[in-house]
Amino acid sequence: MINVEVVFALPTIATCLSLEVPEGTTAEQAVIQSGIIEKCPEIEATSLTLGVWNRTVKLNQELKNGDRVEIYRPLIADPKDARRKRAEKAKEEGRANKVTGGRPLER
Repeated sequence: MINVEVVFALPTIATCLSLEVPEGTTAEQAVIQSGIIEKCPEIEATSLTLGVWNRTVKLNQELKNGDRVEIYRPLIADPKDARRKRAEKAKEEGRANKVTGGRPLER
């Protein structure tokens, strides 16, 4: 038997469950065995994206003793689009060079 944690976090609260599972248990199996899906209705059980210690893993990834399985929420915005919008806003406000996008030259 090995000890693992299953974690799911929302912006205001995190749920962390510790459990003991047999060796050879996969990340998906640990999530199911933990019962976290029933405790957190926000989890999309049909489209799980999991990670172990901040690294995305496949659902069939075998766990090791001490692993922390993280359930990731879907992104609400494309990171590239969000970055582009922030850069455009900085240019408009004069906080960035209009040509290079970098910081304006100090004179």
